[in-house]
Amino acid sequence: MNQVTAISEEQLLMTVATCAEDAALAVEVLELRAMNEQLGRALASRAVIDQARGMVMALGPCTSDKAWELLVDVSQHCNVKLRDVAAALVATTKDQELPEAIRREWSRALRRLHTLERR
Repeated sequence: MNQVTAISEEQLLMTVATCAEDAALAVEVLELRAMNEQLGRALASRAVIDQARGMVMALGPCTSDKAWELLVDVSQHCNVKLRDVAAALVATTKDQELPEAIRREWSRALRRLHTLERR
């Protein structure tokens, strides 16, 4: 009455292989989604950093490379991520004030820039 169907070893191996492939694909999809999110954040950060770089070039005045160096310098001295320093600088165009630590480091960085130019 109860009919027992024996699964061949070959069928079992095929099922295991299919499950392994599905698991590998699932892991790959998760990794690609994470990478996609990371790239999206990087693109958004890059736009803000480029805007800040342009502001520094105009306010400095200085070259693009020097503006980058100044942004990095302020970021390192304040121990604040570069994108956050850039965002704070860009926010000043919307009547927001720079945080005190960043403002202090900008003053120092600009003084160093102008001192180097006088030499």
